[in-house]
Amino acid sequence: MHVVIVGGGIAGTAAALALDKAGFSVSVHEAHADSGADIGAFLTLADNGMRALREIGVVPQAGFPLTALRLTGSSGEELAVSALGGAYRCVRRAELCELLQAEVRSRGLRIEHGARFVSAEQDGDRVVARFADGREAAGDLLIGADGLNSAVRALLDPVPKRYAGQQVFYGYSDRAEPPHEPEHIEMVRGSGSSFGYAVSPEGRTYWFARLAAPPLDGAETAAAMRTRLLAALRPDATPTADIVAATDDVLVTNAHDLVPTPRWRSGRVLLIGDAAHAASPATGQGASMAFEDAVVLAKSLRDNLGLDGYERLRRPRVERNIVRSAQLTAALAPDHVERGDEVERLRLRHGDVPAEDDPLGLLDWDAELPS
Repeated sequence: MHVVIVGGGIAGTAAALALDKAGFSVSVHEAHADSGADIGAFLTLADNGMRALREIGVVPQAGFPLTALRLTGSSGEELAVSALGGAYRCVRRAELCELLQAEVRSRGLRIEHGARFVSAEQDGDRVVARFADGREAAGDLLIGADGLNSAVRALLDPVPKRYAGQQVFYGYSDRAEPPHEPEHIEMVRGSGSSFGYAVSPEGRTYWFARLAAPPLDGAETAAAMRTRLLAALRPDATPTADIVAATDDVLVTNAHDLVPTPRWRSGRVLLIGDAAHAASPATGQGASMAFEDAVVLAKSLRDNLGLDGYERLRRPRVERNIVRSAQLTAALAPDHVERGDEVERLRLRHGDVPAEDDPLGLLDWDAELPS
C-alpha cells in the first residue's frame, strides 16, 4: 500500500512516520515552500501526545519540560497547584514541525514542498491527488492532514469552521521577569481573560492570552489590538500586563473549531488532525490528538481494521475533546460563541466517553487493536 499525505505539518509528518513504522509506503506533499509552520506560535505537548510520539520512535528535544501547573486568580492569589503527571513539554510549533520533517527525511521518506492540493480523483483501488503546479501523486489511500482550513475537507465535506468566541494573543519576551518556578506553567484566571505563561531555562517567557471578543475583521491595527489586550489585563493584580508590555511582537488570531465535525472519509480519502476534528485551544490538545491519530491510524491499517475501524476508535475521543474545549471557551465568551446548540448535540453524542487518556490502551504499538 502507498499512502499519499496532503499536509507536511504536525499531523501529516506524524502520520507518515507511524505508517512507515507499520510497513507502508508514504509520500508527503506540503503546500508551503518551506516548513509550513507558524513561526510565532508555541504549544504544550501533553503526556498523551508525548507518549504517541515515543511509540513511533520520536523523542522531541526541542523546547523545555513542564512538570507542574499553578493557577492564580485576578488578585494574584494562588488557587491551585498540581503536578503534571508523565511528560509535558512547551515547544515552538515551527521547531516541532522541523524536527518531525527531519525525521521523515532521515527515514528515507519523500516530502515535497510547494505542492498545493487542488483536487483528487478516485478510480477503483487507486486515488490521484493533483496539485496547483501540475504535479500528481497516486496511491492506495489519500490522507488530508492539511489543518483547519483543509483543502481536502473542502472537497470531501465542506463543513465551515466555527468561531469559538475568543481571540488568542501570544508572544515571547526576553525582557519580562514574571514570578515563576522552573518547569512550571502559570495559568492566570483574569477578570476578563485567560492567560498562561512559562519561562524557559534560558529566561525567555512564552505566553498566551485568550480574550472574549467578536472575531477579528482585519480593520484593527496591531497597535490597537495590543492596547486593547493591555487594557483588559491592567485591572488585575497579576504580572500579565507587564509580560505583554515587555513583548516586542504580539501576535493574535481567532479561535475556531469544527462543530459539527465533518465526514472523515469518502472511498480512499481520509481526514485526520485538525482537518477532521479541530478544537478551540482551551484544552491544549490539538497536537497531541494529531499524534494519537497517527498511531491509531497506522495500527488500524496494520491490524486490518481499515478506515471503518479507525473512525470507530477515534471519533468518540476527539469529539469529546472538541466539546470540552468549547465548554471552557464558552465560559469566558458566552456572548460571542457561534452555534452553541451544535456543541450541546455533540456533547450528548459522546457523554459517556471516559475522560482519561487512552482508556482502551490504543496507543501501545505492540498491542493489537480491538476489533
